[in-house]
Amino acid sequence: MNSPILSNLRVFLVEPSHTQQHIIVQCLNRCDIHDIDMIGSGAELFERLRQERPDLIISAMYLPDMTGVELVHELRQDSASYEMAFLLISSETNIKYLEPIRQAGAIAILPKPFTLQALSTALHSTLDYVHPEKAALEHLDIEDLRVLLVDDSEFSLKYLTKVFNNIGIDQISTATDGREALDLFNQQYFDLIVTDLNMPDMDGLQLVDHVRKHPERGSVPILMVTSEQNQNRLAAIEKSEVSAILDKPFEPMSIKRLLINLLN
Repeated sequence: MNSPILSNLRVFLVEPSHTQQHIIVQCLNRCDIHDIDMIGSGAELFERLRQERPDLIISAMYLPDMTGVELVHELRQDSASYEMAFLLISSETNIKYLEPIRQAGAIAILPKPFTLQALSTALHSTLDYVHPEKAALEHLDIEDLRVLLVDDSEFSLKYLTKVFNNIGIDQISTATDGREALDLFNQQYFDLIVTDLNMPDMDGLQLVDHVRKHPERGSVPILMVTSEQNQNRLAAIEKSEVSAILDKPFEPMSIKRLLINLLN
């Protein structure tokens, strides 16, 4: 069986500016992607999605009829499209607008202008997401791993679940905050905990602290996946007893590499 390649990816580009369309298409072509449909609005995108499904949707933040935030949320609320790979290309820097995109499980958020290397990395992440391969662990059977995912974002939980399913992990439990996760942890055995930082009731750092105090299972690997930008909060994460930290949005391949490092 031939390995998947970038040239096989089908892309819907949602960008109302003809100038930006031209720039992005040229960059996609340089990455060997030529199967590209240009779409000018959110309404046009959802009309097209009723007829066919691309491998990747690339969108601007501001469209004539909706924002990129509204677009990705509508995608994630639809059972037929919530798992689709989504990439935002925008000059927007306001965290208020970017954070919902990160939480919705975007493959990447690229600035305008972006580098060809950054685009290539995002496209390879898409390829890994669309055509996944199981992780290979030396001392463990990947199908036997039990993973606890903790995030207050329903979209983020679905995206994480899809990423872990892609690499061969099906025994997944989910929790929407640290308190719920701690209850599950006290009732069941897990090989790995993956948690967000900012959550109501009990945040990720508090969860880590409680888990590490468990007399028998306190050494379970804990991966923190976060979009936190505050330097003080980031410093607190680095000083905590997490096993590894991963930024949102992340490359699906990063999860596979971390699993191999943490669990082998």
